[in-house]
Amino acid sequence: MERKEQLKKPFFAQDISKVFQTFETSEKGLTTAEAEKRIESYGHNQLNEEKKKSILVKFFEQFKDFMILVLIAAALISAFFGDVADAVIILAVVILNAVLGVFQEAKAEEAIDSLKKMSSPEARVRRDGSVVHIKSEELVPGDIVLLEAGDVVPADMRLFENASLKIEESALTGESVPVDKDIAVVTDENAGVGDRKNMAFMNSNVTYGRGEGVIVGTGMATEVGKIAEMLASSEETMTPLQRNLNRLGKYLTIAIIVIAVLMFIVGLTNGRDVVEMLLTSISLAVAAIPEGLPAIVTIILSLGTQKMAKRKALVRNLPAVETLGSTDIICSDKTGTLTMNQMTVEKVYANNQLQDAADVEVKDLPVMKVMMYANDTNISGEGELIGDPTETALIQYALDKDIDVQAALAKEPREAEVPFESERKLMSTIHKMTDGMYFIATKGAPDELLKRCTKIDINGELHTLTDEDRKAILDSNHDMATQALRVLAMAYKIVSAVPDEVNTNTVETELVYAGMVGMIDPEREEAKDSIAVAKTAGIRSIMITGDHKDTASAIAQRLGIIEEGETDAVITGAELDQIDDATFAKTVKKYSVYARVSPEHKVKIVKAWQKAGKIVAMTGDGVNDAPALNTADIGVGMGITGTEVSKGASDMVLADDNFATIVVAVEEGRKVFTNIQKAIQFLLSANLGEVLTLFIATLLGWSVLSPVHILWINLVTDTFPAIALGLEPGEKDIMQEKPRGKEATFFSNGVLPSIVYQGILEGTITLMVYWWATHNPVHAGNEELIHLDALTMTFATLGLLQLFHAFNVKSIEKSLFTVGLFKNKMFNLAIVTSGVLLGMVILIPGLNSWFNVTTLNMEQWLIVLGAAFSIIPIVEIIKFFIRKFSKKNNK
Repeated sequence: MERKEQLKKPFFAQDISKVFQTFETSEKGLTTAEAEKRIESYGHNQLNEEKKKSILVKFFEQFKDFMILVLIAAALISAFFGDVADAVIILAVVILNAVLGVFQEAKAEEAIDSLKKMSSPEARVRRDGSVVHIKSEELVPGDIVLLEAGDVVPADMRLFENASLKIEESALTGESVPVDKDIAVVTDENAGVGDRKNMAFMNSNVTYGRGEGVIVGTGMATEVGKIAEMLASSEETMTPLQRNLNRLGKYLTIAIIVIAVLMFIVGLTNGRDVVEMLLTSISLAVAAIPEGLPAIVTIILSLGTQKMAKRKALVRNLPAVETLGSTDIICSDKTGTLTMNQMTVEKVYANNQLQDAADVEVKDLPVMKVMMYANDTNISGEGELIGDPTETALIQYALDKDIDVQAALAKEPREAEVPFESERKLMSTIHKMTDGMYFIATKGAPDELLKRCTKIDINGELHTLTDEDRKAILDSNHDMATQALRVLAMAYKIVSAVPDEVNTNTVETELVYAGMVGMIDPEREEAKDSIAVAKTAGIRSIMITGDHKDTASAIAQRLGIIEEGETDAVITGAELDQIDDATFAKTVKKYSVYARVSPEHKVKIVKAWQKAGKIVAMTGDGVNDAPALNTADIGVGMGITGTEVSKGASDMVLADDNFATIVVAVEEGRKVFTNIQKAIQFLLSANLGEVLTLFIATLLGWSVLSPVHILWINLVTDTFPAIALGLEPGEKDIMQEKPRGKEATFFSNGVLPSIVYQGILEGTITLMVYWWATHNPVHAGNEELIHLDALTMTFATLGLLQLFHAFNVKSIEKSLFTVGLFKNKMFNLAIVTSGVLLGMVILIPGLNSWFNVTTLNMEQWLIVLGAAFSIIPIVEIIKFFIRKFSKKNNK
């Protein structure tokens, strides 16, 4: 009997005798010797762990980006032609970028590890005819396991004994309410996980009752194992940021090669020396390559992760920050993410009146007494409620109404009970009252309970239960059910003695109807607000849940995901199975809510949106979310309620499980993208200015800048301002804009035209200063000093031009005076620091001779400063006309 065979058989659709026969076992269990043999065949009951990458592997993975490879090539070429300083600086930037990437990844993994609270639970098993405790990893198919409230199910089991067993499976199915288990054969062989009532699944939690079952799947052969396998086989998607950087690197490389070759040919045509032109071409390549860009992008992303960490969002890999900013679709698990994962009393029907739970004064109502008495919730010494979520919700409601539950139960203790059974859907308890009489409290399904009631309590008076009363009760029950509330009815009677035989026939008859309550796992208020903000930002929220269709639809309406009556937007997993992938990719936009879905469905949904050209984020906390989290462009896991599988599959983990943090992350992601755009605009316009300066100078036969000048300008006046631009506060209307789309690049939204005209301006102004310096010499007659003065003025102008131009880049279209000159203190500090470092190489004796520059007089400095500053008013004027033109076109 091989594992593959056991995976194929729908054990839930087989009679238990056949299951015993398949695994050659019985209710008495296996022998120890047989179990040891089976471990050799099946392996241990544990999931395959993914091998962690070593620090060295992570370090080398940082060099995969095309831009990094281009930089390494530039460094090697520089070293080959003797420019060792250039090569060293470029390689230092590349290595710094790799170190930062590894550090962030390691830091994020450390944060994730700190969230882990994994334990190795034990299981109670029948071995050699006796009940023994063994480690769950030693379980094998055929073992008989005993379950009771508080246990974690250690493997997939086919149940054959059930005493009011309830199991909470939200981590696997997404359904918030514990499932009432049954041992009857499930006739539908295609039943989803949530409908296999005679099965218990690995890692789910027993909340009530007890049961026994035979292990039919261990380790990777469990439902959890299937998900882990899907997760391991899913492909990692490249983030928009990575696609953009790769595309940018390729464009730049082609442009650099074309320009360098063209300039080399032009130089030779003009009779210039071959070696000189090779060095000049290298200077141009150095000028064109934004060698600081990868490090700057990494730093901007790191700064974004720090801001998000303060808001409880732990980023596992840097590109995830920016990806959130480009998100079109958020596919979210319902339970615990959009809802509280905590049943709450919302409506109360008493005295023939349906009211909001908060408005009802229940202290002296019989309905409240029944809620407290017909209840198996335990209250710990710390005040924690332990038990079935439905029952704990009733006790919590009483506590919220300032009722001393423990005192009431102590005053009228339980004497006997009729436990809950799924067949009759009722439970009853008997309590001795202070006057010697006995109070019978019964709760259960409204329709079943009404059959056993003959009277109704209205304002403390007992009346015969009429057909009109029954209709009013059932109508209110229907109203609550259509709102996806889980309804429980309450009844009671007072007797003089406990029946000799305590059973449903002696206890649950001729009852007085007291009322009923409607409960729901309520939506998070912050989630509702976040969905509204996301909608304003053009982001569509999609709810995916294991709950029933009506419940899912009601919650989605309350959250604002769909409008009231928008039933066509809701689809079940079974209905989804009837749609092939190609058709679904065309119709996916119709649906906003998915109910009763499996892990495979979630992946199908994410892929369909991706085929529709959308960037998809997936939030979730369950094991069932992990494959979709991994498939999505960005996976967002929950740190507190999330399973380790889902956290491991996520790009980002919310340490506080707060859905609202996702909207903060989206806003931060958008801010990061626009700030990266600003850095790229600044760097490429500056580099274009350098390229044009060198290229046109070569055409004119001028020798204006050497590689060391270009590299120093790039290192000092490019890097610090570019990093500081990453700290720019987000523009106020950033969350009123639509997502930029999958095809958007760093050059979108007017960035490319800005780079071109601003680069031309920088090159033109620099060359004009060189021309002025050569035609208005301070040292007339000394060609060497004239050239040195002109070179210094060109060097100073180009460097200062870039520093002044950094102010222009604070916004693509908005005026500098609208954005604000001094809001970003780090930016101002960066400009001053860069200016000082630039001035040092000109003003400090010895250092200036190493850089082949000289000191300037007052007139020369005034020309340099005036020319450099001129780029601000010129760009302001151009922006003014761009805004005017944009408004005219938008009318």
